[in-house]
Amino acid sequence: MNYRHAFHAGNFADLVKHGTLILLLDALTADAAPLTVVDTHAGAGGYDLDGELARRTGEAAQGVFRLMAADDAPAAFDGLKAAVRRGNPGGGVRFYPGSPSLIATALRKGDRYVACELRDDDVALLAQTLAPFHGATAVQTDGFAMAGREAGKGGQLFVLIDPPFERGDDYARIAETMAQVLLLDPHACIAVWLPLKDLETFDAFLRSVEPACPDLLVAEARLKPLTDPMKMNGCAMVIANAPAGLDAGLTSVCAWVADRLGDAGGKAEVWRTGP
Repeated sequence: MNYRHAFHAGNFADLVKHGTLILLLDALTADAAPLTVVDTHAGAGGYDLDGELARRTGEAAQGVFRLMAADDAPAAFDGLKAAVRRGNPGGGVRFYPGSPSLIATALRKGDRYVACELRDDDVALLAQTLAPFHGATAVQTDGFAMAGREAGKGGQLFVLIDPPFERGDDYARIAETMAQVLLLDPHACIAVWLPLKDLETFDAFLRSVEPACPDLLVAEARLKPLTDPMKMNGCAMVIANAPAGLDAGLTSVCAWVADRLGDAGGKAEVWRTGP
């Protein structure tokens, strides 16, 4: 695969994903039980927005740069804004924390983080990012398979799934992984990031996971109507076994992204499947 998240670091989709991730980590670490986090597609861990790859697309300009300059960002983004400020002690917004940085920083004594990445170059950078954090490990392996291996070992399990969607079987592998993890650990929290291009693809995915995950929390941020399947018109977080009390925070995150960064046809919606 040729995907490098550095091209897209700090864009609107990262704001949704990482805003959600911090809310989830806050809720999960409020429980005293040890937490194991499996990140199936961890990437490099952190990103230089002044680097060649990020500058080539400039997507951060309509993402984290807008967030950090905004006076009206909701409190649900406070954790992400604080993380960005920690990574830029001299001010500005040059360095952006990826999911590994955010997760590793949230670890408590006794928690574990298994960050999976397949690319040689990114896994080397990932190992450097995680080196200061006890309990965090970079592993060059198939993250889908690792999630299944970690399920059922006791304590809390949180699986973050965010593939590049370059492979034709990514949606199927997500559904299979969710079913396998929940079979072994029915209480595991699983959060999946998804691009929103067209409604049929999104609805088909939800139908595919329904047998194993009948109760899901779904948070959508649509920047424009879902009428062009060739474009990423928004993104969604789909969460199995979501901790209680997330709905309001996710609504704030998605609404701000859709309203401030989207077109006139953008909208946000947070809803639950099941009865």
